[in-house]
Amino acid sequence: MDADLLAHALAAKGFMPPAEGRFLYEQATQQLALGPGLEVGTYCGKSAIYLGAAARETAGTVFTVDHHRGSEENQVGWEHHDSSLVDPEFELLDTLPTFRKTILRAGLQNQVVAIVGASVTVAAHWNTPLALLFIDGGHGVGPAHDDYQAWAPKVMPGGLMLIHDVFESPAEGGRPPYEIYLRALTDGFVETGRRGSMRALRAPC
Repeated sequence: MDADLLAHALAAKGFMPPAEGRFLYEQATQQLALGPGLEVGTYCGKSAIYLGAAARETAGTVFTVDHHRGSEENQVGWEHHDSSLVDPEFELLDTLPTFRKTILRAGLQNQVVAIVGASVTVAAHWNTPLALLFIDGGHGVGPAHDDYQAWAPKVMPGGLMLIHDVFESPAEGGRPPYEIYLRALTDGFVETGRRGSMRALRAPC
């Protein structure tokens, strides 16, 4: 991975461990020449840099879908709340300005295209088959299963889906990402790799 982009990824605000980010980049470089990639849940753009780096190398494009109001765990009183991201006028989380600066600083504005809106709403109007899907949105039961149900069918035959924060032990993390990982296996996706809490699954042909 380009050293400058890696430095931007490491410096960006977010929760992606470096080894998992590198895995995301490696998987994306194998897919993005075949069609577009899409990330569900982008927060401040850390993982989008890894995806954007792969898109630059493959002349590909990555779309990010996020309402930019934060997941449940980002809200006031929760473990991952960051008060610096709160819009003082509306007293609501707003990660979009930080995301845009993150992508601009990295010089990836031509590779990473932001779609601002609810995941399920956007998916209802999305018709282009995806070579790569990365699910890292809300980790509550409803949001996680809704993201999977809305977007997994959009992956092209033989395409790749990655799911973040998959923990087999409840002591390590929340269950919904693990649950949708199991759903994917039941639906015919085949696991092709893993690193840390990241799982890569190939769509049935």
